[in-house]
Amino acid sequence: MGNIISLTAKRKDTREKKDSLARKRKLLAVRKIFRCTHCSSKCEKCGVLVTAENRPDLPAYRIPYSFCDSCAEEYMDYIDALRGKEDASLYWHNDAWMKVWGTWIEHQGAVDSYLKSKEFEKLIDELKTDRT
Repeated sequence: MGNIISLTAKRKDTREKKDSLARKRKLLAVRKIFRCTHCSSKCEKCGVLVTAENRPDLPAYRIPYSFCDSCAEEYMDYIDALRGKEDASLYWHNDAWMKVWGTWIEHQGAVDSYLKSKEFEKLIDELKTDRT
């Protein structure tokens, strides 16, 4: 009789590999959410690195996002348009442009809701307590 394979050890090894893979997937999901959507050093809209040179001045409106100066200006134009104060010289600010901004803001709200969901909080708690 050569090598005898312990089924208990084999099951344990398989379970550990499966658990390790599940943990990696969870970590990647969390990392993606925080790296891709909440990086404070990049513009949340266009993704450009926000530096001292392209950081927006204090805007007339409170902006709940981290924007470069260009996107901050566009956002303020969008808010003005919503309030009926659109600038006619900005002819490209048409209905499609309004929809882009509205959809982007809706997406940000959906991401924020997901981050506050009990399932995402459970995932974070699992990763905090399961440090292997």
